[in-house]
Amino acid sequence: MKGILAIYRRELSGYFVSPIAYTVIGFFLAATGLVFYLILSAYMEQSFRMQMQARQMGMPPDIDVPMMVIRSFVGFSGTYLMPLLLPMMTMGVYAEERKRGTMEMLMTSPLTEFQIVIGKFFASLTFFALMLAPTLIYYMLMSPYSEPALPWRIVGAGYLGLLLLGAVLIALGSFISSLTENQIVAGVVTFVVFLLLLFLDMTTRNSSSAMAEVFKYLSPLQHHETFAQGVIDTSSVIFYISTVSIGLFLTLRNLDSMRWRRA
Repeated sequence: MKGILAIYRRELSGYFVSPIAYTVIGFFLAATGLVFYLILSAYMEQSFRMQMQARQMGMPPDIDVPMMVIRSFVGFSGTYLMPLLLPMMTMGVYAEERKRGTMEMLMTSPLTEFQIVIGKFFASLTFFALMLAPTLIYYMLMSPYSEPALPWRIVGAGYLGLLLLGAVLIALGSFISSLTENQIVAGVVTFVVFLLLLFLDMTTRNSSSAMAEVFKYLSPLQHHETFAQGVIDTSSVIFYISTVSIGLFLTLRNLDSMRWRRA
């Protein structure tokens, strides 16, 4: 446990001295802020039009603006923003260590490969959670003016989905980073893999063939949709945990092979 904590603290502190980390945070918050504003504006305008039509027809307007904003924002962030930005965060997790030669120091230290992999993963996941947390301010600013009241339970379910999806993307990106000494190559390959996931999600979304159903089940983005709707699906939780475990296991095997090649 001490070894995991040592790696965790080392990696987490390393993020806050990296200009790339601050670039990712700044771009993510700017992008999410703009997206949230555009979504909120669009639904407010739609609600206003529906209220005007309802008054003319003598019927109450049937639109839940807070719920629609939550679903659209969480869905867009998980489907488009995270796959585009997380490769910048994970590309140097192992590649930069190998390039600087510090990976050899870790491999010859008393630390085990398991401690290294788990410590690095949770440091990356913590940094992602810290990057995601400020976006809750958007809901806090909207909450006093929400009618009906803002459903914080739905917000919590949506953000749990974002965190689990982020964990999967981080595990996958970290594995790719462990395969090369060039973090640019790691970033580009991870970006391409995430784009392929997005492409498969978009092409199979409206298909009902057997192959499409298989791809849908294997797509992390498809499982994210249930959380965006405010539903915590246990099968999706199990899928995410299993996928993270596979990504960490592959990274662990790769580090283990590196140790044997140097032996």
